[in-house]
Amino acid sequence: MTDFKKDIAKVLLDIKAVFLRPSEPFTWASGIKSPIYCDNRLILANVEKRNYVEMALAKMIQENYPEVEVIMGTSTAGIPHAAYVSDILNLPMGYVRANAKDHGRQNQIEGANPNGKKVVVIEDLISTAGSVLEVCNVLKENGAEVLGIASIFTYNLEKGKVRLNNANVINHSLSNFEALAEVALEEKYINQEEYKKVIKFQSNPDDPSWQD
Repeated sequence: MTDFKKDIAKVLLDIKAVFLRPSEPFTWASGIKSPIYCDNRLILANVEKRNYVEMALAKMIQENYPEVEVIMGTSTAGIPHAAYVSDILNLPMGYVRANAKDHGRQNQIEGANPNGKKVVVIEDLISTAGSVLEVCNVLKENGAEVLGIASIFTYNLEKGKVRLNNANVINHSLSNFEALAEVALEEKYINQEEYKKVIKFQSNPDDPSWQD
């Protein structure tokens, strides 16, 4: 199987889709202080890097989910990546809304009908996996066979891994927190002391002692 982890980490750091800032932590919506900020939407702005990421996603899906019949994106960040990848793979594409529309046909699933189809869900970023598992549940309730998830980046947080395991849902990510931290250290985005801090954060984000 092709291993894209460090190459994709370099891409994300290069286009500043990921920031590592241990000395000035970001605040997540939950209130947790984090040394990392990720915005994979910036991939869309760089044509060369975007093409590389989308081709890598397509290859990862072909290798891990060869039976896939439909590509589904999460709303909203997964939608453009699902569109690019479905075009590369020449497959139908759709996406799942966070909630059903309150007008018209009141759809929650747009585009391809997943009923009776083998589906792969594309997500840009996985932290605790809650939102992407909701998408998987909606698809299953509508008759899809969800083969698994293909994501660009995962924090590899224990909470997310436990949730995925409990739901019996497979996730394959192009890159992850560990690979990104290693590349950031190698490329001198962070120093050794900062590297230790970000790894400590990743092991338990709820524990603020990583900042000490």
